[in-house]
Amino acid sequence: MTIMNTAQQLRDLRLLGMAEGLDQQMLQSAFLGASFEQRLQMLVDAETSHRDSQRYKRILRNAKLKVQSIPEDIDFRPSRGIEKATFADLLTCAWIYKQLNVLMTGATGTGKTWLACALAVQAARRGITVAYRRVGRLLEEMAIAHEDGSITKMRNQLAKVQLLILDDFGLSTLTNRGRSDLMELLDDRVGSHSTIILGQMPVKEWHSFINDPALADAILDRLVHSSLKIPLKGESMRRLKGDGAQ
Repeated sequence: MTIMNTAQQLRDLRLLGMAEGLDQQMLQSAFLGASFEQRLQMLVDAETSHRDSQRYKRILRNAKLKVQSIPEDIDFRPSRGIEKATFADLLTCAWIYKQLNVLMTGATGTGKTWLACALAVQAARRGITVAYRRVGRLLEEMAIAHEDGSITKMRNQLAKVQLLILDDFGLSTLTNRGRSDLMELLDDRVGSHSTIILGQMPVKEWHSFINDPALADAILDRLVHSSLKIPLKGESMRRLKGDGAQ
């Protein structure tokens, strides 16, 4: 059997990283002096790298992030109220493994969505599943799901995502059903998976936004107590840097 046949068998087995690695070994004389064990390890490493890359691309494709921001571009100017040490901790993703949450507040244009998506990209690099949803549109979709019978499936999907971004929290008035759906979603996730909630109003006003003391006390209190609160300050990053607020 020739090396070309072996490479094709690897592709047939969907070991695409190993197949590409084998092709590279045949093209570069530097590999010829390596032992069998070394070359085999290189092929395994190539397959692992390929699978990690494909998983990362798949996670980002499914996440539907509003912006493709990256942590390396975060603007840490002091006027924004962003502490480098805090974000350095967040970028380790340890808080996600501990099922903690982030509540990020601030005026329009201060970069809440941009920063949240950067954290999501970092999580995706670690193989963590992520999703981005705007609260108003999500509740509209959940209302439709109630009517067509798919609400249980939708809830299960949202509950399983390891990192969920809920944007525009507090921007639209809640219906009775919307309030119940939102609180049930948060209840499913608190203590199980991490959520980033983005909103303009301060966290202390969220109880009044929910406008149901029993629900708010039962769920929001648990959420807030397991969350890092980041109030953003300063001028609009959109005015300073254009549409891509960082």
